[in-house]
Amino acid sequence: MRPKLTMQGWRLFIFLVIAFLVTPLILVILFSFNSSALTSLPLTGFTFDWYRRLFANESFWPALTNSLIIGFTVAVLSVVVGTLAALALVRFKPKGADRLMALLSAPMMMPALIIGIALLVFFKRLLDVPLGLPTVILGHLVIIQPFVIAILHARLATFDWSLVESARDLGASPLRAFATITLPIIQPTIVGAALIALSISLDDFVITFLTIGAGNTLPTMVWGLVRTSLDPTINALATLLLVLSIGSTIVALSVSRYRG
Repeated sequence: MRPKLTMQGWRLFIFLVIAFLVTPLILVILFSFNSSALTSLPLTGFTFDWYRRLFANESFWPALTNSLIIGFTVAVLSVVVGTLAALALVRFKPKGADRLMALLSAPMMMPALIIGIALLVFFKRLLDVPLGLPTVILGHLVIIQPFVIAILHARLATFDWSLVESARDLGASPLRAFATITLPIIQPTIVGAALIALSISLDDFVITFLTIGAGNTLPTMVWGLVRTSLDPTINALATLLLVLSIGSTIVALSVSRYRG
């Protein structure tokens, strides 16, 4: 009887934790369709007016454009660098590869605020370059690159290299063997890693806020709206951001079949 009660207790605890995490997201989505301007329950009706107002906002489209430019650029650069790094790591001995992975993973374990301030000082005080989309892209690469390398390294660690060796024995150059053998096999993982990079980039606020200078992305636009008003278009914008980030993550996990 006691083990059964213990299991039920754990299930209840897990359910409460999931409810605590998911309920605010559900409320944001519901309020984005609520006809009342007051963000409160009960809901008074269903409407798309807040989305119409959001799309009519002149600041929205530049912010969306900036987010997509940054996200797709980071996704492409991170998978190119990540693939090359993973190909190099799999040639190391396991102990050496583990140490390098631990070193490369350092940005994943550091607070985003510390990384953002460090990047701001690096760009402005040391390099004296103007802040903008290029500095945001470089900042995102710092925090996203370790994820991409880890995903691709996990895939290449179980890769059957005898296929590449057979192609080389038949006269294929290293580049041709990579293009015709390695790349097609790991392509789903590369696409999945790129989509995960895109998701993280779209959702980032701290690094973006500290390195963008002028201009906005979707997360910084949300921050600006929250500071200046309680306009319900905030809920519509937050819902759109949720759909973009969570949707790309779900697609990435299904495409890459990556399970951490």
